[in-house]
Amino acid sequence: MNDPVSGVSSVSSDSYSLFKQRDFMLYMVARLFANLGVQMQTVAVGWAVYSKTSQPLDLGLVGLSQFAPFVLLVLPAGHFADHHDRRRIVVGCLALHAVCALILGLFTLIDLASIWPIFAAMTLLGSARAFIMPAAQALLPNMVPREHFGRAVGFNSSVYQLTTIVGPAIGGVLLIAGSLTVFIVVLTCTTIATLCALAVRTNGVVRRNESVAVIAEPDLKSLLSGLSFVRSKPAVLGAISLDLFAVLFGGSVALLPVYARDILHIGPSGLGLLRSAPGVGAVACAIWLTAKPINKHVGAWMFGSVAVFGLSTIIFGASTYFSLSLFALVILGASDMVSVFVRGYLVQVLTPDYIRGRVSAISSVFIGASNELGEFESGVTAEWFGTIRSVVIGGIATIGITMLWTKLFPAIRNMNQFPEVER
Repeated sequence: MNDPVSGVSSVSSDSYSLFKQRDFMLYMVARLFANLGVQMQTVAVGWAVYSKTSQPLDLGLVGLSQFAPFVLLVLPAGHFADHHDRRRIVVGCLALHAVCALILGLFTLIDLASIWPIFAAMTLLGSARAFIMPAAQALLPNMVPREHFGRAVGFNSSVYQLTTIVGPAIGGVLLIAGSLTVFIVVLTCTTIATLCALAVRTNGVVRRNESVAVIAEPDLKSLLSGLSFVRSKPAVLGAISLDLFAVLFGGSVALLPVYARDILHIGPSGLGLLRSAPGVGAVACAIWLTAKPINKHVGAWMFGSVAVFGLSTIIFGASTYFSLSLFALVILGASDMVSVFVRGYLVQVLTPDYIRGRVSAISSVFIGASNELGEFESGVTAEWFGTIRSVVIGGIATIGITMLWTKLFPAIRNMNQFPEVER
């Protein structure tokens, strides 16, 4: 469960005013190419690892190799983003993404027999993600005038979802020519992204609230201040923790290479389509939410969407028909977008700028890292119970967590409308 989305506010300016914001558009081009590279690389790495070992557990280890450095570094990274130029952090992390693509390409070129160097490269990528996620999320509000912020958030999310559709499909097609081809294209994309981010003029310096004492040194209290803030907002805590467990138990993406090769028998191009399907559902839902944003029965939408996510996971896990599997993944992506919409709105409207990096880091731990940890969980349970049973059990667990969270977080269950923006 991937990028935060906010409600789209109505603005009086014309529809093209956002496109006149030079830095924002450069940032969006950088984000487009960077995410395309990540999506293609994910397909290539999963296919390469499973082709070498045929062990679902190894697919889980790909996720764990990214999760471990992420969870260790993301809190200091959030503090770092609140006290240093966020643009420079983003540029440095994008450059590191390019280095990872170069390393993976070299590994493929020399045809390493072992998969452990791949895990090492993914660990480096996980470290870069730990720093780029809070910095990038916190940088966005500094790049556009306040009256354009709602439109900017919606456009930012649309770019991300577009890459989740196009990236895996391109990666699957390029895999036909070999993994090396994929990594060369990924290197090109991440290099373009780095250059575009480097051309952004916004310095990314935090907008301080002078009434708030800001701790300059990363002591424990400062590092954990984002967590304290989240704990003080039950609706935010409930939303992001629900997302965490839904992805942890319902994350079937890591096992898609198994389905593509051994269950559905559709090969690498089919794998690209499977990875694109959730993005198709997410974009369709995002368009619908833009036209008719949620403004009533917020809690019911949140819990209902996660339950549908779990049900879609069950259907996908049990399906042996390609068309049904695609349909289930499309619905999975659409339901995921609803929960992302609610969570993203709550986090953004309730967080002041001076602490946004640290709160974004906490959100990243819950949301971003849960993807990799969920991949590891899927790999382990697939090794224990078999691939199909693992995915089905995960979907059932997601529905169970949803029912439990309705009891534990009445602040969400009883929420009819979104809260007002805190100034």
